[in-house]
Amino acid sequence: MAALPYFDEIDPSTINVLLVTHGLQSGLSRQLFEMWCSDKKNACVIPGYVVEGTLAKTIFNEPKEVTLMNGLTAPLNMQVHYISFSAHADFAQTSTFVKELMPLNIILVHGEANEMGRLKQKLITQFAYRNTKIISPKNFQSVEMYFNSEKMAKTIGRLAEKTPEVGETVSGLLYPQRITIAYSGAFGVLKHRLKQIFESVESLPYEESEGPAFRVHERLTVEYESEKHISLHWRPDPISNMVSDSVVALVLNISREIPKVAVESEEATKTEEENNKKAEKVIHALLVSLFRENGNLVISVDGNAS
Repeated sequence: MAALPYFDEIDPSTINVLLVTHGLQSGLSRQLFEMWCSDKKNACVIPGYVVEGTLAKTIFNEPKEVTLMNGLTAPLNMQVHYISFSAHADFAQTSTFVKELMPLNIILVHGEANEMGRLKQKLITQFAYRNTKIISPKNFQSVEMYFNSEKMAKTIGRLAEKTPEVGETVSGLLYPQRITIAYSGAFGVLKHRLKQIFESVESLPYEESEGPAFRVHERLTVEYESEKHISLHWRPDPISNMVSDSVVALVLNISREIPKVAVESEEATKTEEENNKKAEKVIHALLVSLFRENGNLVISVDGNAS
């Protein structure tokens, strides 16, 4: 910009490119925009985020005319293009980051108010089962976060009959609300096998999960994590805990079956000749074990030995 003190002398018949770093609010960039905005041969390229209330945000919606600095209006005939060129994370990246860390508190900052509100509601819906506190404060708003060092656990049976004293050691079986299990089989196969056991196995809509997922017996959610892992999460209670135990047992059984299927598939590709040789060896071994006498293979049929 400093190299253009006399921008009135710019030759309009040549190609000119001007780079600015703000929202076309004032200065030489605003003056040049007002000179060029009515010519359809000109174009304005907006890369990345623009602030609400700026001229750049106004032309982003491509109105028919714009208000000039002198209060008059001018037609907006120039082309307006938007290119996503930002170092900020999008929703998919943000939700993946939150999913990996599983924090108790999330504070959303540095963004336009409406978009931040949408992001907040989406995260609240997606991570409702984790009881995560999500805050989107205004500028200069104080935020307080409380951290409890105590661990809470619900108890049933004998463990719940008596309140333990401070410092007393207790023992029992702890059921977590969320676990990740190694599983490299097809996700659809797991759902099919669960349908053979449980009456209700329903797929979840995409809005409720990041990837393929289904709910078992309306109590436990099975979610696809990666090619080698799935996750289970539920609210602990006696019935849900039994459902989770059944699902985990089924997953482990399927995982043990996968190598057998691979071996059987490998054998099926062998030639018929190799299979016949193997059958001959098995039959020979069986006959020897049944009819060998004094080192000779003796078979009797109707009293006749051979």
